[in-house]
Amino acid sequence: MMPHLPALQIVLPLLAAPVCVLLGHGRFAYGFTLVISWLAFAISVLLLNSVLEGGSISYQLGGWAPPWGIELRVDPVNAYVLMIVSAIGAMVMTYARPSVDREIRAEREYLYYTAHLLCLAGLLGVTITGDAFNIFVFFEISSLASYILISLGSNRRALVAAFNYLVFGTIGATFFLIGVGMLYQMTGTLNLADLAERVPPLTGNRTVQAGFIFMAIGLALKAALFPLHAWLPNAYAYAPSVATAFLAATATKVAIYVLIRIYFTVFGADFSFGVMSLGALLQILAVAAMIVASLIAIFQNDIKRMLAYSSVAQVGYILLGIGFATVTGLTGGLLHLFNHALMKAALFMALGCVFYRMGSVRLEAMAGIGSRMPWTTASFVAGGLSLIGVPMTVGFVSKWYLLLATVDSGSWWIVIFVLASSLLAIIYIWRVVEVAYFSPSPEGAPKGEAPLTMLIPTWMLIVANVYFGIDTRVSVGVATRAAEFLLGGGL
Repeated sequence: MMPHLPALQIVLPLLAAPVCVLLGHGRFAYGFTLVISWLAFAISVLLLNSVLEGGSISYQLGGWAPPWGIELRVDPVNAYVLMIVSAIGAMVMTYARPSVDREIRAEREYLYYTAHLLCLAGLLGVTITGDAFNIFVFFEISSLASYILISLGSNRRALVAAFNYLVFGTIGATFFLIGVGMLYQMTGTLNLADLAERVPPLTGNRTVQAGFIFMAIGLALKAALFPLHAWLPNAYAYAPSVATAFLAATATKVAIYVLIRIYFTVFGADFSFGVMSLGALLQILAVAAMIVASLIAIFQNDIKRMLAYSSVAQVGYILLGIGFATVTGLTGGLLHLFNHALMKAALFMALGCVFYRMGSVRLEAMAGIGSRMPWTTASFVAGGLSLIGVPMTVGFVSKWYLLLATVDSGSWWIVIFVLASSLLAIIYIWRVVEVAYFSPSPEGAPKGEAPLTMLIPTWMLIVANVYFGIDTRVSVGVATRAAEFLLGGGL
């Protein structure tokens, strides 16, 4: 069993999806999906431990050796991302049952769980494959499943949001595929390890440079990098609460992982961040995202939209660290990738609890909610403190590393924008706190917490936000090893 864990990581949820359709009934489909999600998480933990103790793993599908055969490859970088994606998938699914019952028609519930499994398989596949074309294939599997997840939202505008996401996602995937095609034309291989040997000597070639640019644009669209983020706010705002929590914590993170993989290992840091000046471009766009998206978030009355714009800003933090192309900067970026998954999943799950009871997450519906749903409101406040970057939360740890990288690089001007963005986060989180605790409740407003099966997973993520903010040995340790691996040219 152990030698086949890389294959099981994606085969398990992929094969479970059609079984989920056959089960049909929502309750059975939920139980089955829950078990598969936790098994996927257990496999990712075993893979991470195995890689940290014994080095990278190469798995040849069907026994066909790369570069002709399809290779699954696990190293400290993607093992770290596999663990993040599968952990959020398992936690969100633990939370999902009452929320799905509340927001999705009973006859469609099994479709939701099926799409969740396909999306999980696609995201894990993108992360673990060692083949550029299969990155595109798994991107499409996860994207098609995401469109379904979003379209199942109770608001009719969810259909428009899903279509909008489909258009942007297709454009991004097409750009990425054109870039892959150009690299294949010049090298004759799609295996990432093989590309890493063949591409660097050809970086003066215009076709390779054009491939670099096409892939950069495609991945920027997938990662919702400012200003290519237009699909994200409506997709997060109108999707079912449980889908928003899952996608916000995983989808853009996987796209950023591919960006890291392509530009540090296939093209190499010297070409990507030296010759093509990707670092400077990422830093400028990251700063713009942190400020502009945070300012827009302040003026949102729909709190899901507010957190969606906040996610655009937080993607900026991650890409800022990557743009430095140093061990400290990459460590900060990878840490924020992990930390943002924890904090944003917790915040969207807290909002799911609010929607379960109030039927709305607009600001006016949350008046006086601090006394009507004290545990839910407290979890939102705790997640908000982590988002701001208050000490003893994960948000502080990654921002601290990003500031260290900024100072090391001598880019003092960026420090001002990082601090300004954090201050803007205080403002938009405070708007919710003020309404929740200092505004009177409307007469006859619903009262009472969401079910414990929703509250407990939410608070488990909040506890993780605090725990990893105090004990940083695991998160910082793994992120640092992954950063050193990338800058050492590993694959």
